[in-house]
Amino acid sequence: MQKVTLAELKQFATNSRDALWQQAQSLDRDVKLYLHWSAGHYGQFFDDYHINIDQDGSIYVSTTDLSAHLSHTYMRNTGAVGIALACCAGANTNDLGAEPPTAAQIESMAQVVAVLCGALNLTCDANRVMTHGEAGNNLDGINPGYEDNGYPDGKYGPGFSCERWDLYFLANGQAPWSGGDTLRGKANFYINKGV
Repeated sequence: MQKVTLAELKQFATNSRDALWQQAQSLDRDVKLYLHWSAGHYGQFFDDYHINIDQDGSIYVSTTDLSAHLSHTYMRNTGAVGIALACCAGANTNDLGAEPPTAAQIESMAQVVAVLCGALNLTCDANRVMTHGEAGNNLDGINPGYEDNGYPDGKYGPGFSCERWDLYFLANGQAPWSGGDTLRGKANFYINKGV
């Protein structure tokens, strides 16, 4: 893992933009950003994600090529960037456990999304920037063959099971489904600020 700044991340995204768009358009869709938590510990990073964000908000990349095909989101990895918060070990759908997302991680993820949206020419909305839980529930209607693996209607997220519920909420007691809206709202704030 390589620790990076937002400026370095912007350059990696700019360098990867054409390849990402070619991959996404081969599937007749836009580039996507998928937001995760790792279900691991603070300081524990995984190379399934292009970008890992630690407890203090520091940013790490597993590759400088953001068009690299990594296994972060089931059946959705082509033309997509996976971003994960290093947190939520031992979490369940009622309690985020002893290592929940920190305020620093949430702000950093929003800034990362803002930088990537700018560099990749993406609108920051629920069709292009999705939590893993939202993707699992197939909220954008892509349905990339989930039913072939036992997920009728292409849905395996928190509305149907407890398999993929990353960022369903960001803190205990918050409303279900609030995580994605909060992160996109913060990212749009940073986009408007010119981050």
